[in-house]
Amino acid sequence: MTDVADIDLTAEIERLRAEVETLRLRAEAAEAAADHDVLTPALNRRGFVSVMQRTIAYCRRHDVPATLLYLDLDGFKGVNDRLGHAAGDAALVKVAELMLANLRESDAVGRLGGDEFALLMLNAGLDEGRAKARQLAETLEAEPFAWEGQTAPLGGSFGVRAWDGHADPEVWLAEADAAMWVRKKGR
Repeated sequence: MTDVADIDLTAEIERLRAEVETLRLRAEAAEAAADHDVLTPALNRRGFVSVMQRTIAYCRRHDVPATLLYLDLDGFKGVNDRLGHAAGDAALVKVAELMLANLRESDAVGRLGGDEFALLMLNAGLDEGRAKARQLAETLEAEPFAWEGQTAPLGGSFGVRAWDGHADPEVWLAEADAAMWVRKKGR
């Protein structure tokens, strides 16, 4: 015969297990949110740098190449000024989705802030990175951004920098950013 106290204890244990599972799921969701951009489907800077750190370790361990693309949107201020900030937010989402749709699952996309994005390509050298930057720039420019019946051109300047033994992700980002500014000034 089962004692009432045993039934109560069993029910309490089940309730606590369910509560622990709920808390675990919430903690996982909070951790994922900490690494993802609040607006776009891309990683935020923190999440992207974390992926860069893992990529650097992988490249060192397995002697494989990786390439970093740094994108600064051209014409983005015009979208915000002409069409409004809601349109600017929608444009950023569109750019992030475009980047994600045109990369491999092993690659990463991060929004570093404002209208700057970074793309990390594992097992890709400088030539592949430059080809991907050209393809993405052409895709961006091929179709103007549309918002409530109005359009605005969007383009981008890419800096491409292959991994060459960088130990610090911030140094690698700074080099790709500098390469992007050289391209932007040359336009």
